[in-house]
Amino acid sequence: MTDLTAQPKQRLFDPFEFLARYGTLIALALLIVFNLIFTRNFASMQTVNVNLTQVCTIVIVAVGMTLVIGTGGIDLSVGSLMAISGALAPMIFLGKILPIGNIYLAVAAAMIIAVLIAGIFGLFNGWLIARFRIQPIVATLVLFIAGRGIAQVMTNGNLQTFRVPEFQFIGLGRILGVPVQVILMAIIVIIAAWVLKRTVFGRQIIAIGGNERAAELSGIAVSKVKLIVYGISGLCAGIAGLIVIAINSSSDANLVGLGMELDAIAAVAVGGTLLSGGKATIIGTLLGAMTIQLVRYTLLSNGVPDAAALVVKAGIIVLAVWIQQQGRHA
Repeated sequence: MTDLTAQPKQRLFDPFEFLARYGTLIALALLIVFNLIFTRNFASMQTVNVNLTQVCTIVIVAVGMTLVIGTGGIDLSVGSLMAISGALAPMIFLGKILPIGNIYLAVAAAMIIAVLIAGIFGLFNGWLIARFRIQPIVATLVLFIAGRGIAQVMTNGNLQTFRVPEFQFIGLGRILGVPVQVILMAIIVIIAAWVLKRTVFGRQIIAIGGNERAAELSGIAVSKVKLIVYGISGLCAGIAGLIVIAINSSSDANLVGLGMELDAIAAVAVGGTLLSGGKATIIGTLLGAMTIQLVRYTLLSNGVPDAAALVVKAGIIVLAVWIQQQGRHA
């Protein structure tokens, strides 16, 4: 006979679930405290600006990557799309393609066209995946390889140097003392977080990543959503590519965006988004990118070689994924 007076069992505290939810924030807080105590000049505005500007491009690319991974996909092409955007923009505002007399119009055209082209390549990734059901890692590997080749062909493998303040404002400019790229990063993060959390499209992303077949049966246009998220990933990569070349005052198709896909995936994983899809957090990605950047800064500031810092970063990624898996199975 069932005891109707029996109380439901209270769920016991699960440390893995707690760490999966709050681990990144705790790690970031501990790193900040450690540096405040042991790292000289850490609290200075110069240090804050250095860390923020170094993490901006990673965060922007990782925002697009978060949406892609939320659907259960992956985008290996983002670094190459940065190279394409970074190669195309100088060709436009330097008058190599479109002879636009007004520098402001030339810069505006360069930015818009370069970012849109990167977005179109992102749509191409989504089309391969949605139309032909090619695995995302294989589909995006196409542009991972060919995209950088396209950028190199566009520039004949030559370094493009320039001094165009009107363009470089996106990477070097400040508004009320705040770097423009930081403002741009914040805008992208806020919009993406709102879309993912508050809109039907955001819920569709999570539904597809959780169970694509069930999402399709419930009436979600899975192919359309995938096209859009890969297109967004391409747009984010295009913007990041412009920032990188603006900071460097040059565009090198061999180097722009090199390894960025790994940094973006790392930020997403450490931030708490499940790499298998079905759960995604933009704010977590932001915190993940900041944590990885601060780990590297902390190690370098305390005399640890950059090569060792890369090993530590890899270990953090493995630990983050393991904690996620343990929390998921709890």
